[in-house]
Amino acid sequence: MNGGGGREDDQHLPGVSSASGSAAGAVGGRATPEMKRSAVRSLIKRYFHQLQSGCGNANCSNANCASSGKVAPMTPNELAARALQLLSQDAQLCEAETSSPQDVDMLSPNDSSSSSSGSSTSTITSASTTTTTSRQSQSTPAAVVVPVSSPYLAQSVPQLDIAGAEHSSGDSEPCTPTLAPVHSLDANSLIALYEECRAADSYDRICHAIGVVFSSVDRLGKSFIRSAEPAASSSLQELLANSSGALNKEQLRTLEGEHDKDEDSTQQVDEQSESAANATASAEVEEEDDDVYSSQSSDTLVDLPGLRRVQRLLFGCQIRAITEKLTSSVIQLSDWVIYMRTDWERVIHCLVICFDLATNTKNSVVDMDYLDRVLPKLCHAASAMPVPAQARLARIWAAHCSDQLHSLIAACQQQITLQVLLDEESMRENESIISVTKVLKIVFYANILASELERPSCRVPLEDRTEAATASGSAVVEDDLFAYNSLLEPHMPKFAEDQFEKELQVSSIDCRKPLIPLEEFYNEALSENIQMHHDYLSYKTLAMESEIGSGHANYFSFMLYAFILTPSTKVDALYYDSRMRMYSERYSSLHSILNNMGQVGQEDTPRPDLKLTVRRDQLINDALIGLEMVAMSNPKDLKKQLVVEFVGEQGIDEGGVSKEFFQLIVEEIFNPAFGMFIHQEETNNMWFNATPFENGAQFTLIGIIIGLAIYNNVTLAVNFPMVVYRKLIGYRGTFADLSDWSPALYKNLKSMLDYQGQDMEEVFEQTFKISYSDVFGDVVEHELVPNGQDVLVGQHNKELFVNLYSDFLLNTNIEQQFNAFRKGFEMVTDESPLKLLFRPEEIEMLVCGSREFDFVELENSTVYEGGYTEKSQYIQDFWSIVHAMPSEDKHKLLEFTTGSARVPVGGLKCLRLLITRHGPDSDRLPTSHTCFNVLLLPEYSSREKLEERLMKAINYSKGFGML
Repeated sequence: MNGGGGREDDQHLPGVSSASGSAAGAVGGRATPEMKRSAVRSLIKRYFHQLQSGCGNANCSNANCASSGKVAPMTPNELAARALQLLSQDAQLCEAETSSPQDVDMLSPNDSSSSSSGSSTSTITSASTTTTTSRQSQSTPAAVVVPVSSPYLAQSVPQLDIAGAEHSSGDSEPCTPTLAPVHSLDANSLIALYEECRAADSYDRICHAIGVVFSSVDRLGKSFIRSAEPAASSSLQELLANSSGALNKEQLRTLEGEHDKDEDSTQQVDEQSESAANATASAEVEEEDDDVYSSQSSDTLVDLPGLRRVQRLLFGCQIRAITEKLTSSVIQLSDWVIYMRTDWERVIHCLVICFDLATNTKNSVVDMDYLDRVLPKLCHAASAMPVPAQARLARIWAAHCSDQLHSLIAACQQQITLQVLLDEESMRENESIISVTKVLKIVFYANILASELERPSCRVPLEDRTEAATASGSAVVEDDLFAYNSLLEPHMPKFAEDQFEKELQVSSIDCRKPLIPLEEFYNEALSENIQMHHDYLSYKTLAMESEIGSGHANYFSFMLYAFILTPSTKVDALYYDSRMRMYSERYSSLHSILNNMGQVGQEDTPRPDLKLTVRRDQLINDALIGLEMVAMSNPKDLKKQLVVEFVGEQGIDEGGVSKEFFQLIVEEIFNPAFGMFIHQEETNNMWFNATPFENGAQFTLIGIIIGLAIYNNVTLAVNFPMVVYRKLIGYRGTFADLSDWSPALYKNLKSMLDYQGQDMEEVFEQTFKISYSDVFGDVVEHELVPNGQDVLVGQHNKELFVNLYSDFLLNTNIEQQFNAFRKGFEMVTDESPLKLLFRPEEIEMLVCGSREFDFVELENSTVYEGGYTEKSQYIQDFWSIVHAMPSEDKHKLLEFTTGSARVPVGGLKCLRLLITRHGPDSDRLPTSHTCFNVLLLPEYSSREKLEERLMKAINYSKGFGML
């Protein structure tokens, strides 16, 4: 070991000393990975020796040197963990006066205790000793190992040798047995060791075994390997058990075949175990090691049933020394994974074990102590893995640990909530919150994989969408008045693309019925305290750095982990994004005005806002013509703040006038008499008219209006089936979408799919020719396949019929209309993080508002001015009148005070209503400022007069004026 204290930092590895400089120069100035590992190993040994033995200088002032007297007593394992931390911190190394490798007693978590037979290097091992202790004593291992061979050498998978322990006999006090070397553990050997320790009333040996194995990636990676032998022989046992007499020839052949399978499966398990033990021997660890394994596999060698038996034993025995040793060892292993690059496949094996121990808890004090201390460390280790490794972990959890996902979600949510309460101001810098959130994303996708998925995926690739739009629009290209084509560019920023989704090739929208409801991933404490404007700035910083090609490892935004945010918090993010774009467009317009001031053509200078002047009796024509002119000339003007002016009215639009404009125009556009949409009486939904009176440009304008409502934070009284929102974010309608589009048709087709009789053609008498009614009530026929009227639906083609029927109704029949509608919608929302943040059901809530209509929440969130308080008798009378209103009148009151009868996302508790005193008793009606949600309420002389004046105000409120 080199003794010099002076050193310089390596370019890639922290704390690599200059000792490796000469070696690097020998290969053209570039250190090989083996040289870097050797240099790091050397530094770890020096830190370990400094912590254990010191530098020999009696006047040493280094707090991390034993000679200074400032280093607390630690076990060898704790010294090794501390040495790793000092390496990562690039801590000071003393100038050693004496240095002897033989004095270093370090047990590296990733090295074995004996040299491999194929190794050309050696290990230095001190002699094992037998120490006499009392029954209550706990001793540390006397066997000490310093590995100098490579940790990547192949080794077999030995079991725990519990036969090497010898007990003393006679009348003297019992002696602690010799602590035999431990290379791996399995459930049976660990349980047997526990029983022996309990009989001897000394738990030194099991604590030693747990400490050695659970602190080492190498040893734990070879532990708890499942065996397929019972499964392979189960069919043999069943055959023998069910045979009452002599076996016939067929049974004998089956028995011989099963015996061969038994041998083959045993050999396969041995080969898998050997492969798991030697995974790192076949891979050269480079700077990028994502290709060492395949993330597509969901198999694991972990013996989960045996592991859970061990968990119940260790945490149920109430032996504090055992659980404390397990906790400290897992923490040490997690630190090793964080600070040292290693074989990720073996790390995954270890994490499956450690996470399963953490989530199979019974909420006891011991269990929760282990969970609180270990889970953040495990999450930090798991979040440090590359995406392919995390994807593999998600597949394993989905395939083998689906019954534990709920517990893992609850544990992660508890950790995040606790950290938020402890540190509300710097959540984006809190490493614990960040790492647990990243692990929660792994659990989120594991939950999706464990659910029933729609296969093949109904997602339409961008290229297919472009081709479909081109094909469907070719016949009406002369009617397309807009030069904008949003389909040619993806709307998701490159840095925001979900790499997890790409790796797993699955999306949450492919999951119709998740195993665990996705709402359980919301964290209320985080969402309420996140300060969304700061998080949005982090998101924009990441976007800018991605555009210029800069690294963005120092920034974190929860917008990229939207599954954890509540819909109301995501609405805030969308609001900030819209306002930023509005301000940007306004400043650009003002800059253009200043530049063009005094020049010819000044009248063509763009406005800083998007102003629509409409007449109430010509609302549709004025609005569509105004929007059409803007969309044709400069679609970017649609991203300016909308300002609406009703001709002949004095109202100034601060938000309230726009709300009424959207409400009125939606009522007219979706009127079936207008001919663009049809009303489905069965579901009370609106659907696209397959034979409309208007051309595609009118559907584009309607899409613009829906997009403007979202962009300007206005909810609409629109009743679309869920398939519309799925199609808006790039998915095709499928048979499953018929369940809310037409429940009766869905039920009939489902009964056809479930029917298993061979007389299906006679029972259903259904061909591939279908019929439906158009907007005029006329019956229209359509053949799903050529000559469909001659093709009967049977068992062999019933799924094809159902899929073609669903595709025709939800996609093909309205393709031109919907493509035009989506085009208008994306002209407004293409640059917003809408698709990043919201799932289809959340977009529906964003457009239509929440379905929770709780006026108690509104009362609790209301504030008062002008002398009113929540304890005023007059205010109490007001709320007693409101709560006694029928639902229809409550909607009218909400519309009267806020400009919209819809409940905002998050419920009425998110609506801040202000009630202010508007003078003493008079005959004036209550009035409101809908732009600011203000109700001006005179202090009437009696409760009866208050009710009469209030009901008259909400029933006769149309138009705007100046007070």
